[in-house]
Amino acid sequence: MAAEAPPYTLLIIEDEIEITRAVGAALREQHPAIVEASGGRTGLDAIKTSRPDIIILDLGLPDLDGLEVCQRIRALTDAPIVVLTARHGEADTVALLNAGADDYITKPFSTQELAARVAAQLRRAATPRHAPISINADGLSIDIRLRQVKRGPMLIRLTPIEWDILGVLVSDPGRVFTHQQLFTAVWKRAFGDARLYLRVHVTNLRRKIERDPADPRLIITAPGVGYRFIAES
Repeated sequence: MAAEAPPYTLLIIEDEIEITRAVGAALREQHPAIVEASGGRTGLDAIKTSRPDIIILDLGLPDLDGLEVCQRIRALTDAPIVVLTARHGEADTVALLNAGADDYITKPFSTQELAARVAAQLRRAATPRHAPISINADGLSIDIRLRQVKRGPMLIRLTPIEWDILGVLVSDPGRVFTHQQLFTAVWKRAFGDARLYLRVHVTNLRRKIERDPADPRLIITAPGVGYRFIAES
């Protein structure tokens, strides 16, 4: 028999009662321990008392700015933060991820998608936070230590930049890395046209490792934000 998932505590920081109810209804069957907070300050207090395993944070709170709440949460806990936002601006999303959010979903959203995002973040949190030595995904074998990629017996040759990009992405599968985070990690500098640099190299990398570069399954674009690596294909 498969082992049952451990009992997780979820904290929902949301001032709209209808959304809180919808989120709770979608998640309570799998995660019965749900704590609710209707504002930023009460949410921060709840983190100290309930020690949640994951936090669902709405940005449009009545008392504190959502970005500030996200930063203060990250100072209190390493628990994953999934942000609910009505803001579609790229700058807002990038700022959130840089402030410590682990994932985001824009309103209106599907509760099924939210449940899947929560489950993915809990799986990530349960995995030891060190870079994997090897990954197998969609028929691809990636050996980080040897800097070697194979599809079956065929060796796929990558440039040093392509390897560096892939290495960052596979270091934390499922996490969205912003353009700036990737650019800084790979090129070791803070200034430059991060999107332009990455677009060219990610396109070339996809041509080499994706079965269908026009429909990538491994390196997924977060529009206007960055990229994530999916290891569950």
